[in-house]
Amino acid sequence: MDIEKIQRIMRMDPEEAAQELLDAVEKYYGEIPYILQFMQDMPELLVPKVLYDSAIIREFKRLDPKTIELISIGVSAAIRCEHCLRMHVRIAEKLGIPKEEILDAILIAGTLSNATVLAYATRVLDSEEGIERGSGCDICDLGGEDHEW
Repeated sequence: MDIEKIQRIMRMDPEEAAQELLDAVEKYYGEIPYILQFMQDMPELLVPKVLYDSAIIREFKRLDPKTIELISIGVSAAIRCEHCLRMHVRIAEKLGIPKEEILDAILIAGTLSNATVLAYATRVLDSEEGIERGSGCDICDLGGEDHEW
């Protein structure tokens, strides 16, 4: 969404802006996600959320729609959001993404989720026993010297 369209939406009556954005989301996805349905009577929250989401998910061109949906499926599966997962599977099917590729995204999410659980839990187990292994993760500081267990 270009800046001129964002500015036009921001000048609109909030209820009209919310409806226009909901219509655009429904046209893109074929449905309106639950959280946006929930927020439809709160344009002060809905409008900035849709604009932000659109800038991240639907408007940039560095990733193609298929990749975006496979990532969305993997993340939805990993965080166990059934509503999001079902919606993104439906969208993937509409895009013609084969079931095998959808499954691959789910399996990757499961592998990473499993590794996260194991890494976190085994570090806690080690720390309870006074065992230190390696330097931990520099990004999340899991197991690092400054991390408070």
